[in-house]
Amino acid sequence: MVRLSRAESQAQTRRHLVRTAQHMLLAQGYAATSLDAIADEAGFSKGAVYSNFRNKDALCREVLRHIRAQHAAALVDQVSTATTLDGLLSAFAAWSERTLGDLQWSALEAEFAVRAKADDELRQQLSADAAEIRDTIGQLVAAATEAYDLDLGMSAEDVATALLSLGIGLGLQRAIDPEVSAGILTDTIRAMLNQRL
Repeated sequence: MVRLSRAESQAQTRRHLVRTAQHMLLAQGYAATSLDAIADEAGFSKGAVYSNFRNKDALCREVLRHIRAQHAAALVDQVSTATTLDGLLSAFAAWSERTLGDLQWSALEAEFAVRAKADDELRQQLSADAAEIRDTIGQLVAAATEAYDLDLGMSAEDVATALLSLGIGLGLQRAIDPEVSAGILTDTIRAMLNQRL
């Protein structure tokens, strides 16, 4: 049996806590999920949780960062194979349809954002997280404008902010009413492009 180093063991514990917390937070929501319950479900003491995360906010933030990173990686993978603008938009539409409107994820994001309103430090952390997401989207937009010689009439950063805002709103609407099509997001992009061409 291979013995893990202390750092490897702690990293393994941390990953297990994040996986367990993700399952529980998505199923039950932020307020209804305690650190004690997460520790019990993961098979660790509450002290093990605190040795990896300062508090429940820090653990929830890590869970959301993990979920967002998975979705961002899937988006990059999906659109990176496109060789035409139409193919790019179709790939983005397929990703949007699969991803936007997940009820549990949308609800957790909304609940945690409301919680951050009362905590300035947490709000600043979530603001930094949102900036990372906008940066990723901005890089994709900049690459597309260069590859397809597009004039969007605004900076890639502003387009990224608009797309993220539309995506969040559409995700919340689809969480409430799954009949709302995620294609609206791609249709909005196409309309923007048509006005510029």
